[in-house]
Amino acid sequence: MIHDPHPPQSSPWDAPQDPRPAANALRKPETHTRPPGTTGSGPDTWHATHRPWSARRLVSAAAAFVILVAAGAALVDVIAVRAGRPAATWRQELAHALATRPVDDVWMLAGAALAAAVGVWLLALALSPGLRRLLPMRSPAAMRAQLDRRSAALLLRDAALRVPGVRNARIRLRRQRILARADVHFRDPGQVKTDLADALDDARDRLALSRPPRIVVRVRRRSTK
Repeated sequence: MIHDPHPPQSSPWDAPQDPRPAANALRKPETHTRPPGTTGSGPDTWHATHRPWSARRLVSAAAAFVILVAAGAALVDVIAVRAGRPAATWRQELAHALATRPVDDVWMLAGAALAAAVGVWLLALALSPGLRRLLPMRSPAAMRAQLDRRSAALLLRDAALRVPGVRNARIRLRRQRILARADVHFRDPGQVKTDLADALDDARDRLALSRPPRIVVRVRRRSTK
């Protein structure tokens, strides 16, 4: 038997051999599933929500009441005529007016214009979501978030008042535009306008609106007298 005079020295950096199979080497890498309709991570995983539809209970109740009264009165009068009684005065006058008045009569044109206006108004209410005071926000796929327009304007106003040189600020928030008017009592108005636009741009991004409106800034120097 031959003995090696210089046996290999074990290094303290050598890890002990584990006889068990390396389970971690055989394990599949973890994959994180994304909610449907989202991509990436962070704000990109959010989706743009839409403004909720208004129930419009008052308008629906008023329209249903008018139709019910008109249909009920006509039905009662028709039943009375079928029972041998004379037709109501209002129905006789209405039938006579519709049969004798020309098409270009002022009252005929006024009635037609009123009926058309009411019809267009009801169609607009039926096809538009309403609730214009709510601004849709970007939110996760399982949620729908909206922000009150007045609250958003107050947040933007607070951001504008933190700009050095701004004494007073007025914010008007619309769907497509944010109009900011500020009074400057020191510093250069041009520099204040630039800083104010940057501050409002950052505050608007923090609101996470689905359709961020563009920002229009107007400043004027206000005397301190």
